[in-house]
Amino acid sequence: MAGHSKWANIKHKKEKADAQRGKIFTKLGREIAVAVRMGGPDPNSNSRLKDIIAKAKANNVPNENIMRSINRASGNIDNDNYEEIVYEGYGPGGVAVIVETLTDNRNRTAGDIRHIFDKYGGNLGTSGCVSFMFDKKGQIIIEKKQEINEDDLIMAALEAGALDVVTEDEYYEIITDPGDFSKVADSLEKEGYTFESAEIAMIPQTTTVIDDEQKAADMEKLIDKLEEHDDVQNTYHNWEQG
Repeated sequence: MAGHSKWANIKHKKEKADAQRGKIFTKLGREIAVAVRMGGPDPNSNSRLKDIIAKAKANNVPNENIMRSINRASGNIDNDNYEEIVYEGYGPGGVAVIVETLTDNRNRTAGDIRHIFDKYGGNLGTSGCVSFMFDKKGQIIIEKKQEINEDDLIMAALEAGALDVVTEDEYYEIITDPGDFSKVADSLEKEGYTFESAEIAMIPQTTTVIDDEQKAADMEKLIDKLEEHDDVQNTYHNWEQG
């Protein structure tokens, strides 16, 4: 059930991203700009930028958009000074939630995030209140298809430096150390594999099930509203949908 739940979450997120492609491009462009400002425009010497490029490609961002974002940031054309702020809290039913943001106005963002939590039955907590329940790992999701040989994929991933390959009914999940994520993603891409998603993610150690139908509906709205917010880059949670 946990594997099916994760796949449902991934597909739901992907469908929303497809429907809001312009917004996704904007958010990823912002991540690229911050990475370039912090470590330079060369992905070979800027691992953070390399990781974000892999994530952008998995979200079908065209190469020209990626290069435009890099060039824009390296030319200091975009003078917005974005700040990274992570919020932690609980959703309905005690679900742990982590929200990563990039903002040029921390007061506005904090107020908006708190309002969303409050509106849908959650509460914003202090820094560190739920992050200990998650592990930061590279995560690559590949949809199961008949033409994929499972043994070949597992061997390719492990030889590239992956920590583990989890086989579920509908997908393969490749887990890496954050520092090895880009290397593994590059290697699998060269082998011809396409990714449903690829990112450095906060992966929950345990999951929470919501039995109450109304609380489950509120939890789904909470996630959707957070992900729709312009300042929110990533949302992670440990909700296991039944």
